[in-house]
Amino acid sequence: MSTIRTIWSEHIEWRGQILKLAKADLIKEYSGTALGWAWALVKPTLTIMVFWFAFTYGLRGGGAVNGYPFILWMMPGFVAWFFMGDMISGGASAIRRYRYLVTKLKFPVSTIPTFVTLSTLAVHLVLVVIVMLLYIITGHFPDIYWVQLPFYTFFMALYFVSWGLFASMFGAMSRDFLNMVKSVKQPIFWLSGILWDVNKIHIPWLQKVLYFNPVTYFATGYRNCFIYKTWFWEEPLQLGIFLFLFIIMILLAVWSYRRLLREIPDVL
Repeated sequence: MSTIRTIWSEHIEWRGQILKLAKADLIKEYSGTALGWAWALVKPTLTIMVFWFAFTYGLRGGGAVNGYPFILWMMPGFVAWFFMGDMISGGASAIRRYRYLVTKLKFPVSTIPTFVTLSTLAVHLVLVVIVMLLYIITGHFPDIYWVQLPFYTFFMALYFVSWGLFASMFGAMSRDFLNMVKSVKQPIFWLSGILWDVNKIHIPWLQKVLYFNPVTYFATGYRNCFIYKTWFWEEPLQLGIFLFLFIIMILLAVWSYRRLLREIPDVL
């Protein structure tokens, strides 16, 4: 509990600097290019279009889902993945990327993954707004289920803040850990139901196993808002599994922070 109080107090005390560094991280990511911030939209747009074309015309598997064109079904899960995919690798390398804050300045280490998450979240929110506009343009107007989008976004951000603290501590200690994270990122993508519907798996135990992947929970959750019209409390098993994983991730983050904090400046 003392470690949790320390982390919390650091975030409260340094909240202004966290927001400034999140803004600086966002600017740094896209500065020095001709298109600037447009790259934050170009890359996901191209990725979505390529996969849509491949599944619709190449693999012939892109039929309508619940009356929605395949591309509209695909977009919510992909938008969630762009945030989560960036945080899986970016969260793990956050402390190593900003090592000067640790070695040259006495900046609280626990806040580094937080401002990296906020920077990534800003781009994600823009993409969510664009998806909402595309749904409206195509005649699928907002309904009551859209109000749970903040629930999924908020807990997705919190989960990956915790992941970032846990993984970046080990990433700062070992490059092998970073390489391992990069290696498992693609398998996570293909096993997470980003391009296929987890609900269509008719093997109950396998479907339950897949929901132990938080990426699956959030990708499906976004589609619950736009496509399936399902409230998060209507799926208590999936919600319970996620909350269990969330608590475990918080405990791992606190444990790694307490265990490795003093060693990281020397390693970096």
